[in-house]
Amino acid sequence: MDQTFRPLLDALKQIGVDPHAVDAAAEEALRSGRPVRAVLINDQVVTEEQLTQAAAAAFGINTLDLVGFTPDPAALKRIPLPVVLRHRVLGLAINNGELVVGVTDPADVVALDDVRAATGMTVRPVVVARSEVRRIIERLQREDSDLGDLADADTGESVGMAAQQTSTDDAPIVRYVNSLIEQAVMNRASDLHLEPTEDDMRVRYRIDGVLHEVDIVPRGVMAALTSRIKIMSGVDITEKRVPQNGRITAMIRDRTVDLRTATLPTVWGEKIVLRVLDTGGIDLDLRKLGFTEHNLSRFEASFTKPHGMVLVTGPTGSGKSTTLYATLGRISKPEVNVITIEDPVEYRLRGINQVQVNAKAGLTFAAVLPAILRSDPDVVLIGEIRDGTTAQIAVEAALTGHLLLSTLHTNDAPGAVTRLTEMGIEPFLVGSSLDCVLAQRLARRLCDWCKEAYAPTEEEVYAARWPLEDLAFPHVLYQPVGCRNCANTGYKGRIALHEVMPVSAEIESLTIRRAPAGEIREVALAQGMYELRADGLAKAAGGLTSVREVSRVAV
Repeated sequence: MDQTFRPLLDALKQIGVDPHAVDAAAEEALRSGRPVRAVLINDQVVTEEQLTQAAAAAFGINTLDLVGFTPDPAALKRIPLPVVLRHRVLGLAINNGELVVGVTDPADVVALDDVRAATGMTVRPVVVARSEVRRIIERLQREDSDLGDLADADTGESVGMAAQQTSTDDAPIVRYVNSLIEQAVMNRASDLHLEPTEDDMRVRYRIDGVLHEVDIVPRGVMAALTSRIKIMSGVDITEKRVPQNGRITAMIRDRTVDLRTATLPTVWGEKIVLRVLDTGGIDLDLRKLGFTEHNLSRFEASFTKPHGMVLVTGPTGSGKSTTLYATLGRISKPEVNVITIEDPVEYRLRGINQVQVNAKAGLTFAAVLPAILRSDPDVVLIGEIRDGTTAQIAVEAALTGHLLLSTLHTNDAPGAVTRLTEMGIEPFLVGSSLDCVLAQRLARRLCDWCKEAYAPTEEEVYAARWPLEDLAFPHVLYQPVGCRNCANTGYKGRIALHEVMPVSAEIESLTIRRAPAGEIREVALAQGMYELRADGLAKAAGGLTSVREVSRVAV
């Protein structure tokens, strides 16, 4: 057996692997001529994670978890594919002219020498798991063969090819689209963006609220790629002048994932955004969505009433729908009739009557709401209040004995009151029907494995506009560092920031006399409402997120 593996075997023993099992694996490798790594993994002596950890410790280098990590496309392309395939190495990032290379065997000096020769760059190796390297290399091979062949076809031929391949699972463009969707789901992406430019098409994933570029598609493939996704979404592939919306249902590793498709004509072609609606990736439990006890008790007091209107506000992608679905989960019971009208139905829930808007058939919010109210509902959920007609019917439903839940696009909770009056709803109706407004944002959650405590300076605390009247001066805060568990970002997952405004008699009075949102805010704060930023800073003080992240998402 090659003695270069002795440091690896010693490192395995040091991290707690049974020494007798390690020695037995070494003897088996010597007897059979099999690589010692293959014996350790295939004979289930160690896990892949243990092997990766030990290899890094043995050679004094870092590890990197490729699950959730998006390699820099420029770094991937710096190493020629033949070198990648020969040595199972990956270019992961370029930092200050240095190429970060993922390796599974840090003892393989020949591989690193070949990478240096092929790229002409200084190389910094990191140890990565063999299975993740295999997954990425398989994708690179598919892209190299599939997109390379398709790029040679002109636009017209590509469109025709995509149209003919709708039922051919092994067609190049089909495999590539399936790979993009699978990678997005596995990386916990909330959105997949395909953006045409003058020369090519950029592919980006939004992970934990931040966009990451993952691929560049040749311009010759754009038409085929766009057509394939439009066919999967059930929209018109010949219509390129107006936006279209569709839906895709995909099977990803034995589970069903829905994607909402939106196309947008741009000067360089159609931009496509796929919103990932993965019910397996969320936990519809209000207590796990980041509510403090103070905010949860105020919010619960509103949706446990038999009637009234409860609104969740915030920009697109702020988790409004997830909060509403979690709220439905708390109030949906066999004796309660819950009906929703949505565009689209994002998550299908058991025991709830969900209606999908179909504008082409005339099934709009305004058209279907009266029919819903004639169906004897106890609770009505409207996906979004977009116009005065929908708002008027929603208000009337809340005033006639129904609990009505919906979303509204405003920047904060007090702004919802003025927004409804701007839609043409009489102020006295708004004041009488509206029971509570919840505004929210999503901030990235600090990685529990690598977050670092530090003592903030007074200047930093005052610059963050720390609400000292509500929160004590923080003597310890936390900042992101980056490790293998969070793909070196310092963050993993997201947490919601909330602003809960119950509509009291004073706020109802202000609403009736058309008071500005600022005046309503002052009264709400005096009555115990915490602003979004204050809620975020409280979570930063608790080590859940960073002050910088709160400043990024909350004014």
